[in-house]
Amino acid sequence: MKSSPTVPESEAGPKQKSRLRENVEAILLAILLALFIRTFVVQAFKIPSGSMEDTLLIGDHILVNKFLYGVRMPFSNKTIVPVSTPKRGDIVVFKFPQDPKMDFIKRVVGIPGDVVECRNKVVYVNGEPEQGSHAVHKDGFVLSAGGRDNFGPITVPADSLFVMGDNRDRSNDSRFWKFVDFSQLRGKAFMIYWSWDKEDFGVRWRRIGDMIE
Repeated sequence: MKSSPTVPESEAGPKQKSRLRENVEAILLAILLALFIRTFVVQAFKIPSGSMEDTLLIGDHILVNKFLYGVRMPFSNKTIVPVSTPKRGDIVVFKFPQDPKMDFIKRVVGIPGDVVECRNKVVYVNGEPEQGSHAVHKDGFVLSAGGRDNFGPITVPADSLFVMGDNRDRSNDSRFWKFVDFSQLRGKAFMIYWSWDKEDFGVRWRRIGDMIE
């Protein structure tokens, strides 16, 4: 009986090494691509609080467009390729001005030059009631002091935003710590890709894929 021909070690070795090298290179490329996308294009965030109810719920997982407001250098946050600027009504993710290690999400109410004021829970921008408001109020009390229900008028400075949570009675926002600088922006929220209701221990299937407005 004839024995099967064997492949010389000189031929088998390089092929195995080349396959290993190809796999390693593919993995490294995938990692670099993922890091590039996360840094410059899209990043995922989870909603941990109810400050944006009823637009965003606790347990919503969202995607944020990091490219829309310009390409930024990692670590420095310096904009190197400007694209567009935030608009009133945008829902933005940003570094919390009082603790940059934390990420906050709020709705843009005032842009540079706007005069923002609140009287008895009603927000006015440049003297007119806030347009297209998604605001909700969870209690009927009107506080005369503290800035929650009455504040201003206040003018938004250059390169800054005045932001508020849609859940106006339960949001820590610009009413209390003033403005968000453009350099602190992470991006604009645009889609819910997953939603988990921990109280009912179930998936909110109807919310998955919803565009954020």
